[in-house]
Amino acid sequence: MYKILIIGKRSFIGSNLKKYLSRYYSVDILDFDYVYKKKNYFFLNYTHIINTSIHKYYVKKKYIKNYDFDRKFISKFSKINFKYIFLNTRKIYLLNENITENSILKPTEPYSKNKLKTEKYLKSKIKKNLISLRISNVIGKRIFNNYRKTHNLFFDNFLTYRKKKKIKVENTFKDFLSIDQFCKILYLIIKSNITGIYNLSLSKRVFLSELIFWIDKDFYKKIEFIPSRKGSFTLSNKKLLKKIKFIPTKKQLRLFCEKLFK
Repeated sequence: MYKILIIGKRSFIGSNLKKYLSRYYSVDILDFDYVYKKKNYFFLNYTHIINTSIHKYYVKKKYIKNYDFDRKFISKFSKINFKYIFLNTRKIYLLNENITENSILKPTEPYSKNKLKTEKYLKSKIKKNLISLRISNVIGKRIFNNYRKTHNLFFDNFLTYRKKKKIKVENTFKDFLSIDQFCKILYLIIKSNITGIYNLSLSKRVFLSELIFWIDKDFYKKIEFIPSRKGSFTLSNKKLLKKIKFIPTKKQLRLFCEKLFK
């Protein structure tokens, strides 16, 4: 019934999504440059297209249209017959707890400012076929470790810091999801055939001390955790959960993290 195109062949999210979604749907995964050169009739059989590729300057520099892969791709079409899944970020919000889709938007660095600009463009261009997901932190391993990274993930930073003998960490809480939970939610979004703007999150406080303890108990012992609320946040996921009838849990995240090094 559903045929999925993932753009971003070696990206962290793209490669993990391909592995998961292929259990249920017909899935192709291709590089952005290859896809961008294709004629529009090439896309006629796809029901959903997900772009997981990103230009490094889109992450680090002021907005320039040519570095916006989502805009470049969608601008090819005068009309689309597929649902387009845009991967936005929770960083577009003012930090708070229980942030809803109607909460204050206050991006503070190039990446989040650029994502918000892209979302506004997509809403004006393909509103009825847009699924925009404002995503919390996703934890997992890269399938392609030797791939040139545009930015570091939480787990990338974790692997760097665990090499140090002793460090101090502000024990903030954030909203995390495992890559397994993320992929299952994407599967259900496609299955439900919904559109709109949604927070994609666990919607629970996860303190860094908890997370590190789950992943690596030996490394946890080397860290001095400093009390802090700076940078803490949670996203409300109620709007999306009403549509997909699935509740991601903190226990699922813990069990995933405990297996990351095994």
